[in-house]
Amino acid sequence: MAEKKGWKEIPIGGVILDGGNSTRNKTGSWRAFRPVVDSEKCINCMQCVINCPDMAIKVKEGKRTKTDLDFCKGCGICAEICPVKCIKMEEEAKFTD
Repeated sequence: MAEKKGWKEIPIGGVILDGGNSTRNKTGSWRAFRPVVDSEKCINCMQCVINCPDMAIKVKEGKRTKTDLDFCKGCGICAEICPVKCIKMEEEAKFTD
């Protein structure tokens, strides 16, 4: 039987020991709603990009391209902040196989 660690050897809970690990920890799997964008209505104001707490909205050449669903938690901030209301939050169950 392996010897148990003492209290000084056990790492403190909740501590991120290595930097840049957020790309490995995909957090979008527990989302209940996902953003659906009407690209015809989008004016590329970038308010959704600026306000996304997960940086899940991708931009290419100054335009919103897609939402990275591996990291989007479905909070709905993007839909709420959108001045032209081109983002609708739809129930995630609708998109499952």
